[in-house]
Amino acid sequence: MSVLVYTESEQGKFKKIAQEAVSYAKGIADMMGTTVTAVSVNGEDTASLGNYGASKVLEVNNDALKNFNAEAYADVVAKAAQQEGAQVVVLSSSANGKYMAPLVAVSLEAGYVPNVTGLPESTDPFKVKQSVFTNKAFAVTEINTPVKVIGLAKNAYGVKENDTSATTEAFSPEFSKGEIEVVSVDKATDKVTIADAEVVVSGGRGLKGPENWGMIEDLANVLGAATACSKPVSDMGWRPHSEHVGQTGKPVASNLYIAIGISGAIQHLAGINASKVKVVINNDPEAPFFKAADYGIVGDAFEVVPQLVEKLKEFKSQNA
Repeated sequence: MSVLVYTESEQGKFKKIAQEAVSYAKGIADMMGTTVTAVSVNGEDTASLGNYGASKVLEVNNDALKNFNAEAYADVVAKAAQQEGAQVVVLSSSANGKYMAPLVAVSLEAGYVPNVTGLPESTDPFKVKQSVFTNKAFAVTEINTPVKVIGLAKNAYGVKENDTSATTEAFSPEFSKGEIEVVSVDKATDKVTIADAEVVVSGGRGLKGPENWGMIEDLANVLGAATACSKPVSDMGWRPHSEHVGQTGKPVASNLYIAIGISGAIQHLAGINASKVKVVINNDPEAPFFKAADYGIVGDAFEVVPQLVEKLKEFKSQNA
């Protein structure tokens, strides 16, 4: 009766959210007095999942699953849960996880709670805390089905080392390929992605034009951060829509979010509220973002950001 966890990987490499999901699953397993079984689809070095608490890894190696397909992946996870007799199934609340989780829950006739922010408050009855209303509030939800499906909010639990000797086992279930076939996936590989970034540097209309985006990239480069933008910036074509963060764009749950020239419309704030530390740089002291930020600088971004970049470079050179 183990806790089952799906571990996301890309080109064979496990993502940080996979390590966090295994760490979280281990926390639940300890509360329930059981062990963690991880499911890996075309992942490499699966035994490394033992570093975060997995006792067993089901290895699914199949070229038909090279590209993500929610229906197929959900079928694999559901069949793994049935084989293992899992009472709890953990997925991350990533885009892929949110596509999969409802399908897994339907297959297992399980209750599903997304955006869970911590370990269960109790396991009998099974109650978990989740963020609701675009991270403006929390709810404690009870799951009373025999099998529970948990969607762990990104960066909510953290990666924790739980050194366990993991055994690996080949797993080759039959699965539904669904009605949609993913032929190919093109991804930018030369920069940090918003989904995986610990730090995000975001720009808004205050930059005045796409020709000034260089200072956003300069700051991102020195911080090892991803770049993002507000909705008006992507709507005007200054930046691709893939960088748009907010309620109608990509949600961000980074450790540090730096907003430059962004006023802080409610839709934007709703998408970045889960970030742990928020910094705003804006020349308007009445900008709504200042009320939501942990730190704020009232000043001209064209003066502040270059100075910040130079100071950070100086700090890094002295502490290399």
